[in-house]
Amino acid sequence: METDFHGTGFHGTDFHGFVAARSAALFRGALVLTGNRDAAEDLVQETLERACRKWRTISGKDAPDAYVRRIMVNLANDRWRRFRRTVPQADGPDRASPGDEYGQVDSRDQLVRALQQLPMRMRTVVVLRYFHDLSDSEIAADLDISPSTVRSQLARGIEKLRSQFPALSGPSPRQHTEGMR
Repeated sequence: METDFHGTGFHGTDFHGFVAARSAALFRGALVLTGNRDAAEDLVQETLERACRKWRTISGKDAPDAYVRRIMVNLANDRWRRFRRTVPQADGPDRASPGDEYGQVDSRDQLVRALQQLPMRMRTVVVLRYFHDLSDSEIAADLDISPSTVRSQLARGIEKLRSQFPALSGPSPRQHTEGMR
């Protein structure tokens, strides 16, 4: 059975081909989920290790990409729970000083830190929407929740992120404002 791995153009059931086609996207998602490059690399490695062990089953699925993402999300949830039990919470993210010439890097770091402050499910929904570009129904299927739960988690997550980044509270560039030319 040939499979198109979620728009990557990769066809086939070869695990090595899947890794080549999807590991960069998995790493980006893992980086946002974990907030740490080393932890993201570990998460992707563990995800792919588990996927490799079950590849015959996974490759026969309609959406192997979604199945592997689900493995990654579950592993991230498990790590988050263990981490929360063992590490005391910090007072909050450090803020970059105004006028810092590395503000763009600081903003990205602040965004990752802000994402880390969201509850795990909310963070996962935001990551799957904005970093993996999945629809409500795809996220719902990945997380085994309803599309309405996806929408509410996404709305609350974005609201929390915007409260930490007032500059983001304006209209989204994707939103068309009637009357503007």
